[in-house]
Amino acid sequence: MSLTIALCNEVLRERPFPAQCDLAAALGYDGIELAPFTLGAEPHRLSAKERRVVRQATVDAGFAITSLHWLLVAPSGLSITSADAAVRERTVDVMRRLIDLCAELGGEVLVHGSPAQRKLWPGQQDDGRKWALDCFAAAAGRAVQAGVTYCVEALAPDETNYVNTVAEAAAIVDSIGSPALRTMLDCCAAGQYEVESPAELIDRWLPSGHIAHVQVNDSNRRGPGQGDDDFAPILAALRRHGYDGVIAVEPFDYHPDGATAAARAIGYLRGIEAALP
Repeated sequence: MSLTIALCNEVLRERPFPAQCDLAAALGYDGIELAPFTLGAEPHRLSAKERRVVRQATVDAGFAITSLHWLLVAPSGLSITSADAAVRERTVDVMRRLIDLCAELGGEVLVHGSPAQRKLWPGQQDDGRKWALDCFAAAAGRAVQAGVTYCVEALAPDETNYVNTVAEAAAIVDSIGSPALRTMLDCCAAGQYEVESPAELIDRWLPSGHIAHVQVNDSNRRGPGQGDDDFAPILAALRRHGYDGVIAVEPFDYHPDGATAAARAIGYLRGIEAALP
């Protein structure tokens, strides 16, 4: 079974979107994981014409948009933990619209990272967690209707003080109990903070049905193959458990540039894949 590997498009965001798709396809990626903020200041309000342009770019490149991530970067001022109910209502509206956008563009998964937009504020931690759960529940409801999966992403404490482990994300998933709400594995965050290795986390949480998506990045924030992390055990664990979802390449430090980092990552990962039993 061939692994489905997508490139997070912000790595190439200095290029027009069609050019991003063309380069990613030429490098050997199977699709694009779209960061909506790269499409404009209000990506949840893209016009019908703008959506057609995005869809056509992927068709012309011969692959697809697999997923969305970095959901709440734009528009500004969003938060699922704000004490202001109007801010939370606006945020949920954006989440719902992006879920619809994902479905319309052919994507199957949305990754809710957005660390700044889920910060727990001093004196409001308990309320913040409750407000966040309400927002996730609302997103799950729309995801069911749209036929997509909404994933709560665990991130390291240097990025956010809310949901730092896969276990914490899984607890949120279990508390809401929606088939459209899952969690996922970000290898950089896991490598920086989790006690278990990314491969061990896969062994623990993939068979339980909690993990629906994987992002691969070195704990040094560069792409796979550009640091000390060994991704062979990670891909082997995914293969061992019959993972049929998307593996998204998401470096944060593009060394020496985005295009080269993308090329290095896909070559490294496909090399490991070829050696898997």
